Amino acid sequence: LGRWLGIVRDLRTLIGVGTGICGASAIAAVTSVIGAVSVDVAYAISTIFLFNIAAVLAFPFIGHLLGMSQHAFGLFAGTAVNDMSSVVATATTYGNTAANFAVVVKLVRTLMIIPICLGLAAWAGHRLKQTGNSFPVGEVAGTGPAPRARVNVFRLVPWFLIGFLLIAAINTLGLIPAAAHTGLSTLSVFLITVALSAIGLSTDLGGFRRAGTKPLLLGALLWIIVTLTSLGLQYATGLN
Repeated sequence: LGRWLGIVRDLRTLIGVGTGICGASAIAAVTSVIGAVSVDVAYAISTIFLFNIAAVLAFPFIGHLLGMSQHAFGLFAGTAVNDMSSVVATATTYGNTAANFAVVVKLVRTLMIIPICLGLAAWAGHRLKQTGNSFPVGEVAGTGPAPRARVNVFRLVPWFLIGFLLIAAINTLGLIPAAAHTGLSTLSVFLITVALSAIGLSTDLGGFRRAGTKPLLLGALLWIIVTLTSLGLQYATGLN
């Protein structure tokens, strides 16, 4: 779709991984692999965040319209919303059970950051061997053009996933007192609100105007395809 719309390779790659894996986290990881310029990164993140907001507003309505159970909506949100914070916000609006399931689904999806980045690194290396030229340069904010660096697998690890597993293990072992659960739940709602506000503040509407409509159209098409695929697979397998 990106090639058909005439969008440059790096920008369509960033929008693709942002939609397919984990929003800004995937974009940040892939940027270091492909050496994307800062303007492409900013536009890709703004595009992803715009459809995060759309999902938070539209998905609960769609879920109630289709009569989805908490389990089904959690699967829907976990597979079809771009960014982790927006997955939590969307699913929490539908119910706590949906939110708990959506987080697990999304974290599994997030693990794809590692193989996708390694695959892109291998592809970039193959292109280098074919052309015999140096890698295209990527612009590092504040430092000017810089060559692509080798992929550091350690940096590709989604650390919020490690944090989630750690806290889940601590809670399972009973190390968090039951009396603290209510207060922590209230705190989580507050933090979700802060995260969602940050998404809004990070959306550069002026950047959309400057970059034109084609990348935004690509983001919309991918978002719709992922949404319809998620719903279609659920109904095809009877998980509704």
